[in-house]
Amino acid sequence: MNPTNIMGYVPGAIGRITEMHARYYSEHWGFGKFFEAKVANELSEFLSRFDERRDGFWTACVQKHVQGSIIIDSIKADSQGAHLRWYIVSDTLHGQGMGGRLLSTAMDFCRKRNYKQVFLWTFQGLDPARHLYEKNGFKLVYEQQGSQWGTPVTEQKYICEL
Repeated sequence: MNPTNIMGYVPGAIGRITEMHARYYSEHWGFGKFFEAKVANELSEFLSRFDERRDGFWTACVQKHVQGSIIIDSIKADSQGAHLRWYIVSDTLHGQGMGGRLLSTAMDFCRKRNYKQVFLWTFQGLDPARHLYEKNGFKLVYEQQGSQWGTPVTEQKYICEL
Protein backbone atom coordinates (compact mmCIF):
# COMPACT_ATOMS: atom_id res chain seq x y z
CA MET A 1 0.00 0.00 0.00
CA ASN A 2 1.11 3.53 -0.71
CA PRO A 3 1.94 5.81 2.21
CA THR A 4 -0.99 7.66 3.71
CA ASN A 5 -0.72 11.39 4.26
CA ILE A 6 -2.88 13.64 6.37
CA MET A 7 -3.90 16.55 4.17
CA GLY A 8 -6.52 19.27 4.16
CA TYR A 9 -9.08 19.72 1.45
CA VAL A 10 -8.49 17.92 -1.84
CA PRO A 11 -10.80 18.10 -4.87
CA GLY A 12 -13.60 15.58 -4.51
CA ALA A 13 -13.40 15.53 -0.69
CA ILE A 14 -17.07 16.44 -0.15
CA GLY A 15 -18.25 13.65 -2.43
CA ARG A 16 -15.81 11.06 -1.10
CA ILE A 17 -16.47 11.79 2.59
CA THR A 18 -20.21 11.63 1.89
CA GLU A 19 -19.77 8.37 -0.03
CA MET A 20 -17.74 6.73 2.74
CA HIS A 21 -20.35 7.67 5.34
CA ALA A 22 -23.29 6.62 3.14
CA ARG A 23 -21.82 3.24 2.26
CA TYR A 24 -20.61 2.35 5.75
CA TYR A 25 -23.76 3.38 7.60
CA SER A 26 -26.05 1.84 4.99
CA GLU A 27 -24.25 -1.49 5.11
CA HIS A 28 -23.84 -1.69 8.89
CA TRP A 29 -26.80 0.29 10.25
CA GLY A 30 -29.42 0.50 7.49
CA PHE A 31 -29.14 4.27 7.07
CA GLY A 32 -30.54 5.50 3.75
CA LYS A 33 -30.80 8.51 1.49
CA PHE A 34 -31.90 10.82 4.33
CA PHE A 35 -28.55 10.25 6.03
CA GLU A 36 -26.52 10.61 2.83
CA ALA A 37 -28.28 13.87 1.94
CA LYS A 38 -27.77 15.16 5.50
CA VAL A 39 -24.03 14.47 5.36
CA ALA A 40 -23.70 16.04 1.90
CA ASN A 41 -25.73 19.13 2.81
CA GLU A 42 -24.12 19.78 6.19
CA LEU A 43 -20.59 19.10 4.94
CA SER A 44 -21.11 21.44 1.98
CA GLU A 45 -22.53 24.13 4.26
CA PHE A 46 -19.56 23.74 6.61
CA LEU A 47 -16.98 24.06 3.83
CA SER A 48 -18.80 27.11 2.44
CA ARG A 49 -18.16 28.93 5.75
CA PHE A 50 -14.87 27.23 6.62
CA ASP A 51 -12.44 29.54 8.42
CA GLU A 52 -8.95 28.07 8.86
CA ARG A 53 -8.32 30.26 11.91
CA ARG A 54 -11.24 28.60 13.69
CA ASP A 55 -12.09 25.32 11.93
CA GLY A 56 -10.15 22.18 11.09
CA PHE A 57 -10.51 19.91 8.07
CA TRP A 58 -8.25 16.90 7.54
CA THR A 59 -8.30 14.02 5.12
CA ALA A 60 -6.29 10.81 5.16
CA CYS A 61 -5.17 10.41 1.56
CA VAL A 62 -3.45 7.73 -0.45
CA GLN A 63 -2.17 9.39 -3.64
CA LYS A 64 -4.61 12.28 -3.02
CA HIS A 65 -7.54 9.83 -2.85
CA VAL A 66 -9.52 10.41 0.36
CA GLN A 67 -9.58 7.36 2.63
CA GLY A 68 -10.54 9.08 5.87
CA SER A 69 -11.58 12.38 7.39
CA ILE A 70 -12.11 14.34 10.57
CA ILE A 71 -13.47 17.85 10.94
CA ILE A 72 -13.57 20.39 13.77
CA ASP A 73 -16.48 22.80 13.38
CA SER A 74 -15.83 25.66 15.77
CA ILE A 75 -18.44 28.21 14.79
CA LYS A 76 -19.96 27.88 18.28
CA ALA A 77 -16.78 26.98 20.19
CA ASP A 78 -17.18 29.82 22.69
CA SER A 79 -20.70 28.86 23.74
CA GLN A 80 -20.95 25.10 23.09
CA GLY A 81 -17.44 23.85 22.43
CA ALA A 82 -15.73 22.71 19.25
CA HIS A 83 -17.76 20.11 17.37
CA LEU A 84 -15.93 17.04 16.10
CA ARG A 85 -17.70 15.81 12.94
CA TRP A 86 -17.44 13.50 9.91
CA TYR A 87 -14.83 11.21 11.43
CA ILE A 88 -14.36 8.09 9.34
CA VAL A 89 -11.59 5.83 8.06
CA SER A 90 -12.02 3.47 5.10
CA ASP A 91 -11.74 -0.28 5.53
CA THR A 92 -8.44 -0.21 3.61
CA LEU A 93 -6.83 1.79 6.44
CA HIS A 94 -8.38 -0.01 9.43
CA GLY A 95 -5.82 -1.33 11.87
CA GLN A 96 -3.03 0.96 10.63
CA GLY A 97 -3.39 3.68 13.28
CA MET A 98 -4.90 6.24 10.94
CA GLY A 99 -7.99 6.76 13.08
CA GLY A 100 -5.80 7.62 16.04
CA ARG A 101 -3.60 9.92 13.95
CA LEU A 102 -6.62 11.82 12.63
CA LEU A 103 -8.13 12.19 16.10
CA SER A 104 -4.80 13.33 17.59
CA THR A 105 -4.42 15.91 14.81
CA ALA A 106 -7.89 17.30 15.52
CA MET A 107 -7.42 17.39 19.28
CA ASP A 108 -3.99 19.07 18.99
CA PHE A 109 -5.62 21.71 16.78
CA CYS A 110 -8.26 22.36 19.48
CA ARG A 111 -5.67 22.61 22.24
CA LYS A 112 -3.56 25.09 20.23
CA ARG A 113 -6.65 27.27 19.85
CA ASN A 114 -7.40 27.05 23.56
CA TYR A 115 -10.87 25.60 23.07
CA LYS A 116 -12.33 24.67 26.45
CA GLN A 117 -14.06 21.52 25.25
CA VAL A 118 -14.73 19.33 22.24
CA PHE A 119 -17.99 17.46 21.78
CA LEU A 120 -19.38 14.96 19.33
CA TRP A 121 -22.61 13.12 18.65
CA THR A 122 -22.50 9.43 17.82
CA PHE A 123 -24.63 6.43 18.64
CA GLN A 124 -24.41 3.24 20.64
CA GLY A 125 -22.66 0.36 18.90
CA LEU A 126 -19.71 2.12 17.24
CA ASP A 127 -17.29 0.48 19.66
CA PRO A 128 -13.94 0.98 17.83
CA ALA A 129 -14.62 4.73 17.57
CA ARG A 130 -15.84 4.87 21.17
CA HIS A 131 -12.58 3.26 22.28
CA LEU A 132 -10.58 5.98 20.49
CA TYR A 133 -12.77 8.73 21.95
CA GLU A 134 -12.34 7.45 25.50
CA LYS A 135 -8.60 6.94 25.00
CA ASN A 136 -8.41 10.65 24.07
CA GLY A 137 -10.33 11.86 27.13
CA PHE A 138 -13.92 11.93 25.87
CA LYS A 139 -16.63 10.99 28.35
CA LEU A 140 -20.19 9.92 27.62
CA VAL A 141 -22.44 12.65 29.06
CA TYR A 142 -25.83 12.02 27.49
CA GLU A 143 -27.88 9.28 25.84
CA GLN A 144 -31.30 9.35 24.24
CA GLN A 145 -33.36 7.47 21.71
CA GLY A 146 -33.45 9.53 18.55
CA SER A 147 -33.38 9.56 14.78
CA GLN A 148 -31.37 12.63 13.83
CA TRP A 149 -29.66 10.46 11.20
CA GLY A 150 -32.91 9.13 9.76
CA THR A 151 -32.89 5.77 11.58
CA PRO A 152 -33.79 5.15 15.24
CA VAL A 153 -30.66 4.62 17.36
CA THR A 154 -29.44 5.33 20.88
CA GLU A 155 -27.76 8.69 20.30
CA GLN A 156 -24.82 9.58 22.50
CA LYS A 157 -23.05 12.83 23.24
CA TYR A 158 -19.39 12.73 24.27
CA ILE A 159 -17.42 15.67 25.67
CA CYS A 160 -13.70 16.13 26.20
CA GLU A 161 -12.69 18.93 28.55
CA LEU A 162 -9.40 20.48 27.47
